[in-house]
Amino acid sequence: MKTLYLVRHAKSSWKDFSLRDFDRPLNRRGKRDAPFMAQKLKEMGEKPDIIISSPAKRARKTAKHFAQTLDVPLVLDERLYEAYTSDFETVLKEAFQTYDSVMIVSHNPGLTMFNDEISNKPIFNIPTTGIVAIELKDLNLFKGKQRFFIYPKQFLQSASENDLT
Repeated sequence: MKTLYLVRHAKSSWKDFSLRDFDRPLNRRGKRDAPFMAQKLKEMGEKPDIIISSPAKRARKTAKHFAQTLDVPLVLDERLYEAYTSDFETVLKEAFQTYDSVMIVSHNPGLTMFNDEISNKPIFNIPTTGIVAIELKDLNLFKGKQRFFIYPKQFLQSASENDLT
């Protein structure tokens, strides 16, 4: 049995329109949500063997919070930036040859489309810093069983959201 955690990067900033998409940083809400959700995962007793992240700044920073909180290694993989289902499949098949539990930190729409293809429960939109855990019986990657789907607004008051954008 393999475990896959899909994590969408935390909320990014659009303040500086001169930045390339790849270089967009986290905004204040993202800087709050990434460590918060990493701690939630830790409290749930969930811990991947490795985190593989898109190298884009917002994904990399999100992944660093999870790697530090969960005390697991972090690897950057360029195939996870603007990834399609086939890219996720390739990265995971390689990772699952060595590891039983893998976290992928990446971007929409690809991340949500990948979940909806391999999970028994479609989501249609993984929100920023959302986490999906999927159990997979083998390296086939189709069809996995979704164990849980959590995201910041389930735990944090939306009243404070306006102060953090």
